[in-house]
Amino acid sequence: MNFDELRIITPILKALKAEGYTIPTPIQEKAIPVILEGKDLVGCAQTGTGKTAAFAVPILQNLYKDKSNVRGLRTIKALILTPTRELAVQIGESMAAYGKYTGLKHTVIFGGVSQYSQTNALRAGVDILVATPGRLLDLMNQKHIRLDHIKMFVLDEADRMLDMGFSHDMKKIIARLPVKRQTLLFSATMPAEITSLVDVILKKPVRVAVTPPSSTVDSIEQAVYFVDQKDKTSLLIQLLNNRSIDSALVFTRTKHGADKVVKALAKASITAQAIHGNKSQGARQLALNDFKLKRTRVLIATDIASRGIDVQELSHVINFDLPNVPETYVHRIGRTGRAGLGGTALSFCDREEKPYLRDIQTFISKNIPIVTDQAYDISVALCGKGKWQEQR
Repeated sequence: MNFDELRIITPILKALKAEGYTIPTPIQEKAIPVILEGKDLVGCAQTGTGKTAAFAVPILQNLYKDKSNVRGLRTIKALILTPTRELAVQIGESMAAYGKYTGLKHTVIFGGVSQYSQTNALRAGVDILVATPGRLLDLMNQKHIRLDHIKMFVLDEADRMLDMGFSHDMKKIIARLPVKRQTLLFSATMPAEITSLVDVILKKPVRVAVTPPSSTVDSIEQAVYFVDQKDKTSLLIQLLNNRSIDSALVFTRTKHGADKVVKALAKASITAQAIHGNKSQGARQLALNDFKLKRTRVLIATDIASRGIDVQELSHVINFDLPNVPETYVHRIGRTGRAGLGGTALSFCDREEKPYLRDIQTFISKNIPIVTDQAYDISVALCGKGKWQEQR
């Protein structure tokens, strides 16, 4: 199937072709027709499967065909709520690309920067608003935003939204939406809290899922290194000195840890940049753009930014610190192996992280191969002479 067969209108089809899109991904193929019919939808798919286009394309088409857009002041008719600034920017870029021939206007709002340009854009009138919860509520309280005319509401990365503590903010925003609306919820995983949320805010939703929520993309080659915490930086430097690693997204547990790794790499003549919550929005966006354009080969990130990083042909994800939540591992390594491409995910595991690795392997129903031919190997100390897999 190609996009022509999904009844996409010519202006959007032209934009998709300009972006090089001809064949929809499975989540797009399943979700777009449902959304075009005006039905509520729950989409469960991993990161990197094309979820943004799955809702962006039909939103643009439905609003383009909405006759009320022809005259009068533009009002916000579609709201896309997303957890991070980086993801909001990414969605905004997608809206601009897919909707460039529709005449529809959108804007992106998020905290951490001056609201001046954002409120100016809102005053000029927009059809589609992409927002993070905190800044949206702030501007609503200042009377810059009204949600009375919302026809389509998207809750993107719903599980991550809850993980980041936005449950209360979400409820406040949803309470201000018109009762009569189309609601779309997308999530990489479907824990009990999401199921409860679906029951409350959606009406007879169509459910689409393209992969099991706890699975990892088959095209990603995974491996684990058993290494003491004190030796992780040396191992990372050793790996990055291999130029076959074309680009590497490295995850640390803390902001301080990310900055510390950047400094250590610099001493080893390896240029890297960090992206985390303590960085200004300008610094974060600059680092992300440098990484996307391959000006920077290595980007160090904390989980707060993991879902907002969308880089074409990212070769490696490296878990410098293993996450203590198995779902986070899936989100992290989903930055590579996107859209059917291959990728490699490497994880460092010290003694204290052994339970995390056990939980991850149980969650993804896979044994992650151990790399033993490395200078800092402590697998024997951790597991004895038996195989790790037998210790689960």
